[in-house]
Amino acid sequence: MNTQVAQEYDTQGDRFSEYITEFPFGNLEDELFLSALLSEDITGQTVLDLGGGTGTKAREAIAAGAARVDVLDISVEMMRSGQAETAAALGEEKASLITWHAADISKDMSHLPIDKPGSYDLVIIGWAFDHAHDLAEYEGMWRNAAAYLRPGGRFVGVRVGDPRSATWDGRYGTKTSAFVERPEEGVLRYRYAILLEPPLEFEASSLKVSMAGSTEIAERYGFGDFRDVNPAEAALVKARPDFWRPFVENPGFVVFQATKMREG
Repeated sequence: MNTQVAQEYDTQGDRFSEYITEFPFGNLEDELFLSALLSEDITGQTVLDLGGGTGTKAREAIAAGAARVDVLDISVEMMRSGQAETAAALGEEKASLITWHAADISKDMSHLPIDKPGSYDLVIIGWAFDHAHDLAEYEGMWRNAAAYLRPGGRFVGVRVGDPRSATWDGRYGTKTSAFVERPEEGVLRYRYAILLEPPLEFEASSLKVSMAGSTEIAERYGFGDFRDVNPAEAALVKARPDFWRPFVENPGFVVFQATKMREG
């Protein structure tokens, strides 16, 4: 991840949590993520949230009974904002169950004061895959997820599906633009905006292998039992099927699970 990503999130990321509450895209992501998170009991589990930003998913894990969560993110300002949000939402006692660490999650993390490799019960990566500028960074994220997750532990992730689909035309509160395709690198670079007032706009890079839902790299690191959360089963979608039809037909993002079956 480059410095532009960190700078854009440092200067704008304090409003990022509004996306979850203000817009259909965020509402649906939250429902699908919780469906995956709560598909198994996480009471007493330790959680590693890679690219956790303002800690929305970390707070939901604590609310679901997790013993504690370590959040890692490249944006110090997003995490600072997240700490304030967490104290207000959960109270000081529960907020203390979340720790925050500045890190590039595609790089070596052995210097960080977090639990030892192979010890976390659950690892989360939400959207960070779509800031990998090349295959090495993308693979580095999977390598770290596998390294710190215990055998039999669970992974929950969010990735972009098709950033050029109708679901990103603003109807759900987000919009993509400025596409630059680099076929030789297998990457699509673009800008995405969250249509708050004023809008938040960030750089994104989606790897072809990620957008296609390929599991080859993840399997190389010992992951298996991949399961996408079906958006058609979401209560939001069932309540407004016509509104959500473009998303169901060509999802703008995918929430998925996997299990660490073996050491990679």
